[in-house]
Amino acid sequence: MSNPYNLKGKRIAVLATHGFEQSELLDPVEALQENGAAVDIISPDGEEIRGWHEENWGQTIACDAALSDCDPADYDAILLPGGVMNSDKLRTLPKARKFVADFFREGKPAFVICHGAQILIDCDLVEGRKMTSYASIAPDLLNAGADWRDREVVEDEGLITSRSPDDLPAFCASICKELDLQEAT
Repeated sequence: MSNPYNLKGKRIAVLATHGFEQSELLDPVEALQENGAAVDIISPDGEEIRGWHEENWGQTIACDAALSDCDPADYDAILLPGGVMNSDKLRTLPKARKFVADFFREGKPAFVICHGAQILIDCDLVEGRKMTSYASIAPDLLNAGADWRDREVVEDEGLITSRSPDDLPAFCASICKELDLQEAT
């Protein structure tokens, strides 16, 4: 299968910690890399993190960097996978909130799936934005001012959101297309 997108020269930050939804991190990372992007997996402390797979702990993956060693200026976009534990932990970390908010301040694309949108609420980044998410956090997004929609992918000026692992094929295609259309930095 040929890769339809040219992502050579693109560098993507993936922010995650223990309890990330395994497929929501691994599938987009694979799609990005297959199309030529460089991907850095960033955890709060730079140590390996363990995913959540269906109803059990999943695989452990190595991280490329600690959050404190990373600068959003070095990346073209950010990916925030879901996972209840992952998202709940990241949203409590001031450094994680600042890191995510800096991508929005710099006008860089953000790719968010499932519960990953929770950190956007704590960063005050959802008001007026068209978004989707896992259904259980829709009320939180609506209360924070988002224009929530029940679709597999919602695109809004560089913010691409998706609901769940079931939507990964559409999500992966959408994020790769978005990056392919962006000017190289």
